Amino acid sequence: MTPKIAIFLQNLAGGGAERMMLNLTNGIAERGINVTLVLSRAEGAYLADVAQGVRVVDLGARRTLYSVPFLARYLRRERPTALLSALVHVNVAAILAARLARTKARIVISERNTISRNAGSAASTFVRLAHRSVPWLYPLADGIVAVSQGVAKDLARFGRLPLDRIVAINNPVVIGSLERQASEPVDHPWFAAGAPPVILGVGRLTAVKDFATLLRVFAKVRRERTAKLMILGEGPERRALEALAQELDLTQDVEMPGFVDNPYAVMARAAVLVLSSRWEGSPNVLVEAMACGTQVVATDCPGGPAEILVNGRFGRLVPVGDSRRFAEAIKGALDDPVSAEQLRKRAGDFAVERSVSRYLNILLGETAN
Repeated sequence: MTPKIAIFLQNLAGGGAERMMLNLTNGIAERGINVTLVLSRAEGAYLADVAQGVRVVDLGARRTLYSVPFLARYLRRERPTALLSALVHVNVAAILAARLARTKARIVISERNTISRNAGSAASTFVRLAHRSVPWLYPLADGIVAVSQGVAKDLARFGRLPLDRIVAINNPVVIGSLERQASEPVDHPWFAAGAPPVILGVGRLTAVKDFATLLRVFAKVRRERTAKLMILGEGPERRALEALAQELDLTQDVEMPGFVDNPYAVMARAAVLVLSSRWEGSPNVLVEAMACGTQVVATDCPGGPAEILVNGRFGRLVPVGDSRRFAEAIKGALDDPVSAEQLRKRAGDFAVERSVSRYLNILLGETAN
């Protein structure tokens, strides 16, 4: 019997989890497997990137909770072999819908971030309740995936789950088009030949990404050498960050252009990509930068940076919030870089093909290793 895979998400908004799940979906479709994207609402920046062979089902629900009966009806009608979901509240909705539908489909859920940290910052009532229900509902899933060993251990503690029930699978970060996108031109004077090095930050402008510390770190670096700082992304912290840049007298050397359709071209031309987060799950920007041959410096925060960088072998790790050591690490990356060949080789461990194979194993009830 030909397998039918369904992947359930809230939408395809421009977040890291959505990007990775879309990479996975498209990678499954490339193998000729029947795969459907089931969305609470069919909206978001990544809709345009859905591969031709992927069917999109719009449940038309305003909120994820409201999608439960519609998803149950989909499961009864379409009878997929397996359903994969991502993000806590979406995972909970998937499990509830599966119980309602009494489906025979394998239900596989995936955890994308350090759940114990996110639980306290959940905005909506349903998301807070979803976190509280994890110890009771997650064991009902047929498979549980985490994007890093750190996320798996945190989930096991938070959800009171046996660690051996959780499989860590690398994100499908490196896609076939990345190299081509990285080679596209960038029309910005900061990347002209002979220009000062550009330090790059990428991510939503939120407190957890701690770009405020990055601005203070950059101020220390700039006192000793000429450099520029560019931060790609949008979010609620923009005004506060702009005010801090002005306070630190950095406005001539800092740019925050917002969301960029092709960040890889900028990554490939940056001297160093920096990750200043307080916590993560598996920060894809580190892998993307390494795939472009770009140096990386990251906080040794809970989640995945140390795993990706193999405890500092492929990029410098610094304590969270330590601006002095962070500045020294950036200067070290500029002066004594890791070879681009080594960085690209490590990034290959996060190739979409490898991730697709492991996900298909667990979705089809085979070994996940």
